[in-house]
Amino acid sequence: MADRKSIIEELTKSYWMEMETVMNYISNSVNLDGVRAEEIKKSLAVDITEEIGHAQSLAKRIKELGGTVPGSMNFKPSQEKLQTLEDTTDVVSVIEGVITAEDGAIKQYNKIIKMCDDEDYVTQDICIRLLGMEESHLIEFKGFLKEYKK
Repeated sequence: MADRKSIIEELTKSYWMEMETVMNYISNSVNLDGVRAEEIKKSLAVDITEEIGHAQSLAKRIKELGGTVPGSMNFKPSQEKLQTLEDTTDVVSVIEGVITAEDGAIKQYNKIIKMCDDEDYVTQDICIRLLGMEESHLIEFKGFLKEYKK
């Protein structure tokens, strides 16, 4: 049984994960170079809007539960694998970074879904919806990785 405070804490963690993903997707969608990078850049650019929507949904739910959406001074980065690379043609590393980020988001949403069972069906429903989108991103980038590692 999860209490409201614990749910807000986990939603806040997810919120920061989404915000960091947006920052890293923007940098990688702009900084990647080369013909092989074009499809990845396009995909990341499209995903940015979706990830912002995820963060907005989480922020709204945090507020609805009585929490406060934190400002930037509370941000602590954690996505080491998605940082801008010195070699801007290293598309495989970016794809692998996206896979790691999406996998982390999937684990986090699954955690919240389990926490909310028989407790908070609204939050659970939001996280189930977001989980489905993250799983789609993961499948897409795993497909990219297959092609790029040939």
